[in-house]
Amino acid sequence: MTIKDRTVLVTGANRGIGQVLVEEALRRGAKRVYAGTRQPLAHLDGRVTPLTLDVTSVSQIQRAVDEVDTLDVLINNAGVAIYDNLSNLDVIEQHLAVNFLGLLKVTHAFLPLLKHSKGALAALAALPVIPAYSISKAAAFNMTQSLRALLAGQGVTVHAVVLGPIDTDMNRGFEIPKASPESAALRIFDGLEKGEEDIFPDPASQSIAEGWRTGAVKALERQFAAFVPESAANLG
Repeated sequence: MTIKDRTVLVTGANRGIGQVLVEEALRRGAKRVYAGTRQPLAHLDGRVTPLTLDVTSVSQIQRAVDEVDTLDVLINNAGVAIYDNLSNLDVIEQHLAVNFLGLLKVTHAFLPLLKHSKGALAALAALPVIPAYSISKAAAFNMTQSLRALLAGQGVTVHAVVLGPIDTDMNRGFEIPKASPESAALRIFDGLEKGEEDIFPDPASQSIAEGWRTGAVKALERQFAAFVPESAANLG
């Protein structure tokens, strides 16, 4: 899938890699980019349509759906990262509410549009550095694999983005090598356009890419996907 003349929605588009993904989609010639943010957003490019979108709010998700006429690519980027030691269950629940259930709610809501356009769904799953965040991202990645199998026969492709350390606010306190958000966004869209199921857009994640693609877990994913009957793929 090429991004030129397509319609793209990016959640969590106000900063970090979400903001850069919006710019990269524009650079590649997207016809319309919906920028989902919790706070009002202004953008100079007329192709950008801001959407007030808290992924934990069912009412805001529905209002966003009502504002979008057509959609080719949904990028579930919105997330939360709170440093913890697993002693506070509220923190774990907050991560799951945003990084897992929020992703699922947004996907369910926009899936009819993606089915109509035979579009693509991408979810960002970063390498874990904090435990509650790690739990939520592991759940999100597992859900992405399931959605890939369930939607395979309905014309919607599902892509997982596995990120290493990126130079965003989330990683400001870590003195480690980091990729720039711009380079990660470029490689994310490259992977999407090439049809890569699992996208490894930075040097750290690329170091495990080949092992993942040829490993036992990926082989099991493909094997298990064959067990899904068409009748089970009734999402949306």
